[in-house]
Amino acid sequence: MLRTECQSQGLGTLCGLFGFTRQAYNKRNVSDGFAEEVIESIIIEKAREYRKSNPGLGAAKLHAILKQMFEDTGCFPGRDAFIEMLRKHGLMVRIKRRRRYKTTDSDHHYRKYPNLIKGVVPTHPNQIWASDITYVETNEGVCYLSLITDLYSHKIVGWAVGPTLETVYPLEALKMAYKSIDEETAKGLIHHSDRGSQYCSQNYVSILKSHGSQISMTQTGDPLENAIAERANGILKTEWLYRMTNSYS
Repeated sequence: MLRTECQSQGLGTLCGLFGFTRQAYNKRNVSDGFAEEVIESIIIEKAREYRKSNPGLGAAKLHAILKQMFEDTGCFPGRDAFIEMLRKHGLMVRIKRRRRYKTTDSDHHYRKYPNLIKGVVPTHPNQIWASDITYVETNEGVCYLSLITDLYSHKIVGWAVGPTLETVYPLEALKMAYKSIDEETAKGLIHHSDRGSQYCSQNYVSILKSHGSQISMTQTGDPLENAIAERANGILKTEWLYRMTNSYS
């Protein structure tokens, strides 16, 4: 029960977050059932605020954000209970199934490189970069976003957007990323990607080799082999881009 999880001081803090005093709560607190309703209302009110500004925010991430906000109250539910609470109030994200666009063409004559990062856990920034391309649907058609993500910090170190899957856009992202580090750092870097023609192309590979970086590629079409880059794409599309699109609509 939510009520029994709350400390006395925590409940007062929780009341303050919702805009009324502990004394006002005590006057109305005639049952444990009412107490639970108040606590749930407070949590749902905050959840609605975040949903309004960011409708694409996933339930697990929303739970993590609100848990930090309510950490001093001792009243916040676990993730499963929180998800049930969102479902009860109609606050679960409805994911639209959209047309999928192919961004990887591995049927080409270029050399394909082995996977050098399988089982490797990065210990510092700029040790491993992961590159990927994703599509973004707009009112004027589809564009393609090339990203390079640092596997240690999860920071996007290079990006470029264009109307086609031509190699020029991944190259722009790569050049941007290299501008953020010195040559010594570049020599200790592993660049990881899928086996798409853009990343295997002579122009792309020659830049990697000119900086002394190692080349690593997935061995299958499984997105899990490039999980961090795929996740960065998902976050951008479902959260940041959704918010940006709606702010200009």
